[in-house]
Amino acid sequence: MFWGVFGSLLLTTACTGAALGMALGLTGLVLLHFFVGGATSVALDATWNVFNSFTLSAIPLFILLGEVLLHSGISQRAYSAFTPIFARIPGGLLHTNIAVCTLFGAVSGSSMSTAAAVGSVAYPEMVKRGYNKDMVVGSLAGGGTLGLLIPPSLSFLIYGAMTETSIGKLFVAGILPGLMVAALFMLFILIACLRNPSLYPRDAERVPFLTMLAGTVRIWPVIVLILAIMGTIAFGYATATESAGLGVVIAAIMAFVWGDLTIRKLMQGIFRSALLFASIGLVVLGATILSQAASLLGLPQAILEASLGSGLSKYQVLLIVVVIYLLLGCFFDGLSLMVMTLPIVFPLILKLGFDPVWFGVIVTIMIEIGQLTPPVGLNLSVLTVLTKNEVTLGRAAMAAIPYWFILLGAVVLLTIFPAIATWLPNFMFGS
Repeated sequence: MFWGVFGSLLLTTACTGAALGMALGLTGLVLLHFFVGGATSVALDATWNVFNSFTLSAIPLFILLGEVLLHSGISQRAYSAFTPIFARIPGGLLHTNIAVCTLFGAVSGSSMSTAAAVGSVAYPEMVKRGYNKDMVVGSLAGGGTLGLLIPPSLSFLIYGAMTETSIGKLFVAGILPGLMVAALFMLFILIACLRNPSLYPRDAERVPFLTMLAGTVRIWPVIVLILAIMGTIAFGYATATESAGLGVVIAAIMAFVWGDLTIRKLMQGIFRSALLFASIGLVVLGATILSQAASLLGLPQAILEASLGSGLSKYQVLLIVVVIYLLLGCFFDGLSLMVMTLPIVFPLILKLGFDPVWFGVIVTIMIEIGQLTPPVGLNLSVLTVLTKNEVTLGRAAMAAIPYWFILLGAVVLLTIFPAIATWLPNFMFGS
Protein backbone atom coordinates (compact mmCIF):
# COMPACT_ATOMS: atom_id res chain seq x y z
CA MET A 1 0.00 0.00 0.00
CA PHE A 2 2.78 2.40 0.94
CA TRP A 3 4.59 2.05 -2.38
CA GLY A 4 1.33 2.54 -4.27
CA VAL A 5 0.57 5.75 -2.37
CA PHE A 6 4.16 6.95 -2.70
CA GLY A 7 4.36 6.33 -6.46
CA SER A 8 0.90 7.69 -7.29
CA LEU A 9 1.42 10.83 -5.20
CA LEU A 10 4.77 11.63 -6.78
CA LEU A 11 3.49 10.92 -10.28
CA THR A 12 0.28 12.90 -9.81
CA THR A 13 1.96 15.98 -8.37
CA ALA A 14 4.64 15.88 -11.07
CA CYS A 15 2.05 15.51 -13.85
CA THR A 16 0.12 18.58 -12.66
CA GLY A 17 2.99 20.70 -13.90
CA ALA A 18 4.07 21.64 -10.39
CA ALA A 19 7.75 22.40 -9.88
CA LEU A 20 9.80 19.34 -8.98
CA GLY A 21 10.56 20.70 -5.52
CA MET A 22 6.85 21.19 -4.84
CA ALA A 23 6.06 17.66 -6.04
CA LEU A 24 8.69 16.15 -3.76
CA GLY A 25 7.71 18.31 -0.78
CA LEU A 26 3.96 17.66 -1.06
CA THR A 27 4.58 13.92 -1.36
CA GLY A 28 6.77 14.04 1.74
CA LEU A 29 4.19 16.01 3.74
CA VAL A 30 1.40 13.56 2.86
CA LEU A 31 3.58 10.63 3.90
CA LEU A 32 4.49 12.35 7.17
CA HIS A 33 0.85 13.10 7.92
CA PHE A 34 -0.74 9.75 7.07
CA PHE A 35 2.09 7.23 7.59
CA VAL A 36 4.15 8.82 10.39
CA GLY A 37 1.30 9.83 12.70
CA GLY A 38 0.90 13.45 11.60
CA ALA A 39 4.56 14.30 12.20
CA THR A 40 4.61 17.11 9.63
CA SER A 41 6.35 19.40 12.10
CA VAL A 42 9.61 17.46 11.67
CA ALA A 43 9.73 18.83 8.12
CA LEU A 44 10.28 22.32 9.55
CA ASP A 45 13.23 21.19 11.67
CA ALA A 46 14.77 19.26 8.77
CA THR A 47 14.53 22.14 6.28
CA TRP A 48 15.81 24.65 8.83
CA ASN A 49 18.87 22.48 9.54
CA VAL A 50 19.65 22.13 5.83
CA PHE A 51 19.19 25.80 4.89
CA ASN A 52 21.02 26.94 8.01
CA SER A 53 24.09 25.06 6.76
CA PHE A 54 27.16 27.27 6.29
CA THR A 55 28.29 25.03 3.43
CA LEU A 56 25.08 25.55 1.46
CA SER A 57 25.64 29.31 1.47
CA ALA A 58 28.59 28.80 -0.89
CA ILE A 59 26.25 27.74 -3.70
CA PRO A 60 24.77 31.18 -4.58
CA LEU A 61 28.28 32.68 -4.39
CA PHE A 62 29.72 30.20 -6.87
CA ILE A 63 26.69 30.70 -9.13
CA LEU A 64 27.34 34.46 -9.03
CA LEU A 65 31.02 33.84 -9.77
CA GLY A 66 30.05 31.96 -12.92
CA GLU A 67 27.65 34.72 -13.97
CA VAL A 68 30.31 37.41 -13.51
CA LEU A 69 32.75 35.49 -15.69
CA LEU A 70 30.08 34.63 -18.26
CA HIS A 71 29.29 38.30 -18.93
CA SER A 72 32.78 39.74 -18.56
CA GLY A 73 34.25 38.82 -21.93
CA ILE A 74 36.98 36.81 -20.23
CA SER A 75 36.06 33.65 -22.14
CA GLN A 76 36.84 35.52 -25.38
CA ARG A 77 40.34 36.40 -24.12
CA ALA A 78 40.99 32.87 -22.89
CA TYR A 79 39.87 31.45 -26.23
CA SER A 80 42.19 33.80 -28.13
CA ALA A 81 45.06 32.81 -25.84
CA PHE A 82 44.66 29.06 -26.42
CA THR A 83 43.94 29.19 -30.16
CA PRO A 84 47.59 29.33 -31.37
CA ILE A 85 48.61 26.36 -29.19
CA PHE A 86 46.43 23.87 -31.08
CA ALA A 87 46.59 25.53 -34.50
CA ARG A 88 48.68 22.79 -36.17
CA ILE A 89 47.26 19.77 -34.30
CA PRO A 90 44.63 17.74 -36.22
CA GLY A 91 41.35 19.14 -34.90
CA GLY A 92 42.66 22.65 -34.30
CA LEU A 93 40.09 24.76 -32.48
CA LEU A 94 38.14 21.64 -31.42
CA HIS A 95 40.97 21.02 -28.95
CA THR A 96 40.81 24.67 -27.95
CA ASN A 97 37.14 24.16 -27.00
CA ILE A 98 38.11 21.43 -24.52
CA ALA A 99 41.07 23.38 -23.12
CA VAL A 100 39.05 26.57 -22.57
CA CYS A 101 36.14 24.59 -21.05
CA THR A 102 38.64 23.03 -18.64
CA LEU A 103 40.00 26.45 -17.70
CA PHE A 104 36.56 28.03 -17.42
CA GLY A 105 35.29 25.05 -15.41
CA ALA A 106 38.03 25.75 -12.87
CA VAL A 107 36.37 29.05 -11.97
CA SER A 108 32.73 28.56 -12.95
CA GLY A 109 31.32 25.49 -11.15
CA SER A 110 28.42 25.14 -13.60
CA SER A 111 28.20 22.94 -16.68
CA MET A 112 25.66 25.13 -18.49
CA SER A 113 27.61 28.32 -17.79
CA THR A 114 30.76 26.74 -19.17
CA ALA A 115 29.04 25.48 -22.33
CA ALA A 116 27.31 28.83 -22.87
CA ALA A 117 30.38 30.99 -22.18
CA VAL A 118 32.75 29.05 -24.42
CA GLY A 119 30.11 28.21 -27.03
CA SER A 120 29.09 31.82 -27.54
CA VAL A 121 32.70 32.61 -28.51
CA ALA A 122 33.67 29.39 -30.28
CA TYR A 123 30.68 28.47 -32.44
CA PRO A 124 30.47 31.61 -34.66
CA GLU A 125 34.26 31.69 -35.15
CA MET A 126 34.56 28.00 -35.99
CA VAL A 127 31.61 27.93 -38.38
CA LYS A 128 33.12 30.93 -40.18
CA ARG A 129 36.38 29.00 -40.57
CA GLY A 130 34.64 25.94 -42.02
CA TYR A 131 34.54 23.46 -39.13
CA ASN A 132 31.88 20.75 -39.15
CA LYS A 133 28.97 22.22 -37.16
CA ASP A 134 27.95 18.96 -35.49
CA MET A 135 31.53 18.28 -34.43
CA VAL A 136 31.80 21.77 -32.96
CA VAL A 137 28.59 21.38 -30.96
CA GLY A 138 29.61 17.91 -29.77
CA SER A 139 32.95 19.20 -28.47
CA LEU A 140 31.25 22.10 -26.69
CA ALA A 141 28.59 19.85 -25.15
CA GLY A 142 31.22 17.40 -23.92
CA GLY A 143 33.65 20.10 -22.83
CA GLY A 144 30.89 21.94 -21.00
CA THR A 145 30.39 18.99 -18.66
CA LEU A 146 33.87 19.69 -17.26
CA GLY A 147 32.32 22.69 -15.50
CA LEU A 148 30.85 20.27 -12.96
CA LEU A 149 33.83 17.94 -12.57
CA ILE A 150 36.68 20.48 -12.48
CA PRO A 151 36.47 22.20 -9.07
CA PRO A 152 34.89 24.37 -7.79
CA SER A 153 31.67 22.54 -8.57
CA LEU A 154 28.04 23.07 -7.60
CA SER A 155 27.63 19.31 -7.66
CA PHE A 156 30.38 18.79 -5.07
CA LEU A 157 28.98 21.59 -2.92
CA ILE A 158 25.48 20.10 -2.79
CA TYR A 159 26.84 16.57 -2.36
CA GLY A 160 29.08 17.71 0.51
CA ALA A 161 26.27 19.64 2.19
CA MET A 162 23.84 16.71 1.99
CA THR A 163 26.26 13.96 3.02
CA GLU A 164 28.50 15.95 5.41
CA THR A 165 31.54 15.08 3.29
CA SER A 166 34.54 17.43 3.25
CA ILE A 167 34.08 20.03 0.48
CA GLY A 168 37.85 20.53 0.31
CA LYS A 169 38.44 16.82 -0.28
CA LEU A 170 35.69 16.69 -2.91
CA PHE A 171 37.13 19.68 -4.77
CA VAL A 172 40.63 18.20 -4.79
CA ALA A 173 39.25 14.77 -5.76
CA GLY A 174 37.76 16.22 -8.94
CA ILE A 175 41.07 17.56 -10.31
CA LEU A 176 42.71 14.40 -11.68
CA PRO A 177 39.47 12.81 -13.01
CA GLY A 178 38.61 16.14 -14.65
CA LEU A 179 41.99 16.39 -16.37
CA MET A 180 41.73 12.71 -17.36
CA VAL A 181 38.33 13.22 -18.99
CA ALA A 182 39.57 16.36 -20.78
CA ALA A 183 42.55 14.38 -22.14
CA LEU A 184 40.23 11.57 -23.31
CA PHE A 185 38.01 14.12 -25.07
CA MET A 186 41.06 15.54 -26.88
CA LEU A 187 42.26 12.03 -27.80
CA PHE A 188 38.89 11.26 -29.37
CA ILE A 189 38.95 14.54 -31.34
CA LEU A 190 42.47 13.78 -32.57
CA ILE A 191 41.52 10.27 -33.74
CA ALA A 192 38.26 11.45 -35.34
CA CYS A 193 40.01 14.23 -37.26
CA LEU A 194 42.84 11.96 -38.41
CA ARG A 195 40.25 9.51 -39.74
CA ASN A 196 38.09 12.22 -41.33
CA PRO A 197 40.09 15.37 -42.19
CA SER A 198 36.95 17.03 -43.60
CA LEU A 199 35.78 17.71 -40.03
CA TYR A 200 38.16 20.64 -39.71
CA PRO A 201 40.01 23.09 -41.99
CA ARG A 202 43.77 22.67 -42.02
CA ASP A 203 45.67 25.77 -40.96
CA ALA A 204 49.01 25.98 -42.77
CA GLU A 205 50.18 28.98 -40.78
CA ARG A 206 52.95 28.09 -38.34
CA VAL A 207 52.67 29.99 -35.06
CA PRO A 208 56.01 30.90 -33.43
CA PHE A 209 56.61 29.51 -29.94
CA LEU A 210 57.01 32.99 -28.46
CA THR A 211 53.60 33.96 -29.86
CA MET A 212 52.02 30.96 -28.16
CA LEU A 213 53.79 31.77 -24.91
CA ALA A 214 52.67 35.39 -25.05
CA GLY A 215 49.10 34.22 -25.58
CA THR A 216 49.11 32.01 -22.50
CA VAL A 217 50.66 34.77 -20.38
CA ARG A 218 47.62 36.95 -21.15
CA ILE A 219 45.36 34.67 -19.12
CA TRP A 220 47.30 35.22 -15.87
CA PRO A 221 44.30 36.86 -14.11
CA VAL A 222 42.30 33.63 -14.57
CA ILE A 223 45.17 31.61 -13.10
CA VAL A 224 45.26 34.00 -10.12
CA LEU A 225 41.52 33.50 -9.63
CA ILE A 226 41.87 29.70 -9.74
CA LEU A 227 44.70 29.79 -7.20
CA ALA A 228 42.74 32.15 -4.97
CA ILE A 229 39.75 29.79 -4.89
CA MET A 230 41.37 26.35 -4.87
CA GLY A 231 44.54 27.34 -3.01
CA THR A 232 42.73 28.78 -0.02
CA ILE A 233 40.57 25.65 0.26
CA ALA A 234 43.28 23.05 -0.42
CA PHE A 235 45.73 24.53 2.09
CA GLY A 236 43.10 25.14 4.77
CA TYR A 237 43.17 28.94 4.71
CA ALA A 238 39.43 29.26 4.01
CA THR A 239 36.22 27.25 3.87
CA ALA A 240 34.40 26.73 0.58
CA THR A 241 32.01 29.56 1.44
CA GLU A 242 34.81 31.98 2.32
CA SER A 243 36.78 31.11 -0.83
CA ALA A 244 33.62 31.57 -2.92
CA GLY A 245 33.15 35.06 -1.47
CA LEU A 246 36.81 35.85 -2.14
CA GLY A 247 36.44 34.50 -5.68
CA VAL A 248 33.42 36.71 -6.40
CA VAL A 249 35.29 39.83 -5.23
CA ILE A 250 38.42 39.00 -7.26
CA ALA A 251 36.37 38.02 -10.32
CA ALA A 252 34.34 41.26 -10.18
CA ILE A 253 37.47 43.42 -9.88
CA MET A 254 39.18 41.45 -12.64
CA ALA A 255 36.12 41.64 -14.90
CA PHE A 256 35.78 45.42 -14.43
CA VAL A 257 39.48 46.11 -15.03
CA TRP A 258 40.46 43.37 -17.50
CA GLY A 259 37.09 42.39 -18.96
CA ASP A 260 33.89 44.03 -20.15
CA LEU A 261 31.80 43.87 -16.98
CA THR A 262 29.55 46.86 -16.24
CA ILE A 263 27.34 47.68 -13.26
CA ARG A 264 24.29 46.80 -15.36
CA LYS A 265 25.70 43.39 -16.31
CA LEU A 266 26.67 42.76 -12.69
CA MET A 267 23.15 43.49 -11.45
CA GLN A 268 21.72 41.21 -14.16
CA GLY A 269 24.14 38.49 -13.02
CA ILE A 270 23.07 38.88 -9.39
CA PHE A 271 19.40 38.64 -10.42
CA ARG A 272 19.99 35.48 -12.51
CA SER A 273 22.03 33.96 -9.69
CA ALA A 274 19.18 34.55 -7.25
CA LEU A 275 16.70 32.91 -9.63
CA LEU A 276 18.91 29.89 -10.20
CA PHE A 277 19.61 29.42 -6.50
CA ALA A 278 15.88 29.76 -5.76
CA SER A 279 15.11 26.94 -8.20
CA ILE A 280 17.87 24.76 -6.70
CA GLY A 281 16.75 25.67 -3.18
CA LEU A 282 13.15 24.67 -3.92
CA VAL A 283 14.29 21.22 -5.05
CA VAL A 284 16.51 20.90 -1.96
CA LEU A 285 13.56 21.90 0.25
CA GLY A 286 11.20 19.36 -1.31
CA ALA A 287 13.78 16.58 -1.32
CA THR A 288 14.63 17.28 2.34
CA ILE A 289 10.99 16.85 3.37
CA LEU A 290 10.64 13.67 1.32
CA SER A 291 13.91 12.21 2.62
CA GLN A 292 12.83 12.97 6.19
CA ALA A 293 9.61 11.04 5.62
CA ALA A 294 11.54 8.18 3.99
CA SER A 295 14.00 8.10 6.89
CA LEU A 296 11.28 7.98 9.56
CA LEU A 297 9.58 5.17 7.65
CA GLY A 298 12.83 3.22 7.53
CA LEU A 299 13.00 3.26 3.75
CA PRO A 300 16.79 3.53 3.37
CA GLN A 301 17.29 0.78 5.92
CA ALA A 302 14.79 -1.48 4.12
CA ILE A 303 16.52 -0.92 0.77
CA LEU A 304 19.90 -1.50 2.38
CA GLU A 305 18.79 -4.77 3.98
CA ALA A 306 17.22 -5.92 0.71
CA SER A 307 20.40 -5.14 -1.19
CA LEU A 308 22.65 -6.88 1.33
CA GLY A 309 20.33 -9.87 1.49
CA SER A 310 20.08 -10.24 -2.28
CA GLY A 311 23.46 -11.90 -2.57
CA LEU A 312 24.69 -9.29 -5.05
CA SER A 313 28.28 -8.10 -4.80
CA LYS A 314 28.95 -4.46 -4.03
CA TYR A 315 29.97 -3.85 -7.64
CA GLN A 316 26.72 -5.35 -8.92
CA VAL A 317 24.80 -3.02 -6.61
CA LEU A 318 26.93 -0.12 -7.88
CA LEU A 319 26.08 -1.13 -11.46
CA ILE A 320 22.36 -0.99 -10.60
CA VAL A 321 22.84 2.49 -9.09
CA VAL A 322 24.65 3.65 -12.25
CA VAL A 323 21.88 2.30 -14.49
CA ILE A 324 19.24 4.06 -12.36
CA TYR A 325 21.15 7.35 -12.71
CA LEU A 326 21.40 6.82 -16.47
CA LEU A 327 17.65 6.27 -16.77
CA LEU A 328 16.60 9.09 -14.45
CA GLY A 329 19.10 11.41 -16.15
CA CYS A 330 16.84 11.34 -19.21
CA PHE A 331 14.05 13.07 -17.29
CA PHE A 332 15.62 15.19 -14.52
CA ASP A 333 18.33 17.79 -14.51
CA GLY A 334 21.48 16.60 -12.76
CA LEU A 335 21.41 18.59 -9.52
CA SER A 336 17.73 17.78 -8.93
CA LEU A 337 18.44 14.11 -9.56
CA MET A 338 21.28 14.12 -7.04
CA VAL A 339 19.22 15.86 -4.36
CA MET A 340 16.38 13.34 -4.84
CA THR A 341 18.47 10.20 -4.76
CA LEU A 342 21.31 10.83 -2.29
CA PRO A 343 19.25 10.33 0.92
CA ILE A 344 18.55 6.75 -0.20
CA VAL A 345 21.63 5.90 -2.28
CA PHE A 346 24.37 7.36 -0.07
CA PRO A 347 23.74 5.19 3.06
CA LEU A 348 23.70 2.11 0.80
CA ILE A 349 26.99 3.03 -0.88
CA LEU A 350 28.61 3.82 2.47
CA LYS A 351 27.49 0.50 3.97
CA LEU A 352 28.92 -1.38 1.00
CA GLY A 353 32.33 0.08 1.82
CA PHE A 354 32.79 2.62 -0.96
CA ASP A 355 34.69 5.82 -0.23
CA PRO A 356 32.26 8.79 0.11
CA VAL A 357 34.66 11.20 -1.65
CA TRP A 358 35.13 8.72 -4.52
CA PHE A 359 31.36 8.28 -4.83
CA GLY A 360 30.95 12.07 -5.00
CA VAL A 361 33.10 12.05 -8.14
CA ILE A 362 31.10 9.13 -9.59
CA VAL A 363 27.78 10.90 -8.95
CA THR A 364 29.11 14.08 -10.56
CA ILE A 365 30.13 12.18 -13.70
CA MET A 366 26.70 10.54 -13.83
CA ILE A 367 25.15 14.01 -13.65
CA GLU A 368 27.44 15.10 -16.49
CA ILE A 369 26.19 12.18 -18.57
CA GLY A 370 22.64 13.40 -17.90
CA GLN A 371 23.65 16.82 -19.28
CA LEU A 372 24.23 15.06 -22.63
CA THR A 373 21.15 12.83 -22.55
CA PRO A 374 17.93 14.02 -24.24
CA PRO A 375 15.16 14.95 -23.78
CA VAL A 376 16.38 17.06 -20.81
CA GLY A 377 20.11 17.25 -21.71
CA LEU A 378 20.61 20.85 -20.60
CA ASN A 379 23.98 21.29 -22.34
CA LEU A 380 22.41 20.16 -25.61
CA SER A 381 19.47 22.54 -25.17
CA VAL A 382 21.76 25.50 -24.41
CA LEU A 383 23.90 24.86 -27.48
CA THR A 384 20.87 24.30 -29.74
CA VAL A 385 19.60 27.75 -28.75
CA LEU A 386 23.09 29.22 -29.11
CA THR A 387 23.33 27.94 -32.71
CA LYS A 388 19.90 29.43 -33.44
CA ASN A 389 18.70 25.90 -34.27
CA GLU A 390 21.26 25.48 -37.05
CA VAL A 391 22.12 22.28 -35.15
CA THR A 392 18.91 20.66 -33.91
CA LEU A 393 18.59 18.91 -30.56
CA GLY A 394 18.66 15.51 -32.29
CA ARG A 395 21.85 16.33 -34.21
CA ALA A 396 23.46 17.76 -31.06
CA ALA A 397 22.59 14.56 -29.15
CA MET A 398 24.11 12.39 -31.90
CA ALA A 399 27.27 14.54 -31.93
CA ALA A 400 27.59 14.19 -28.14
CA ILE A 401 27.36 10.36 -28.14
CA PRO A 402 31.18 9.80 -28.17
CA TYR A 403 31.57 12.14 -25.17
CA TRP A 404 28.70 10.29 -23.45
CA PHE A 405 30.60 7.02 -23.80
CA ILE A 406 33.89 8.59 -22.70
CA LEU A 407 32.24 9.81 -19.48
CA LEU A 408 30.78 6.34 -18.90
CA GLY A 409 34.23 4.89 -19.55
CA ALA A 410 35.60 7.28 -16.93
CA VAL A 411 33.20 5.74 -14.39
CA VAL A 412 34.59 2.30 -15.26
CA LEU A 413 38.18 3.51 -14.93
CA LEU A 414 37.45 5.15 -11.57
CA THR A 415 35.82 1.93 -10.34
CA ILE A 416 38.83 -0.13 -11.37
CA PHE A 417 41.35 2.49 -10.21
CA PRO A 418 39.65 4.49 -7.41
CA ALA A 419 42.99 6.11 -6.53
CA ILE A 420 42.53 8.42 -9.54
CA ALA A 421 40.00 10.26 -7.37
CA THR A 422 41.20 9.46 -3.86
CA TRP A 423 45.01 9.72 -4.04
CA LEU A 424 45.28 13.52 -4.23
CA PRO A 425 42.80 14.35 -1.41
CA ASN A 426 44.37 11.64 0.79
CA PHE A 427 47.82 13.08 0.07
CA MET A 428 46.80 16.66 0.82
CA PHE A 429 44.36 16.13 3.69
CA GLY A 430 45.36 12.73 5.02
CA SER A 431 43.29 9.56 4.68
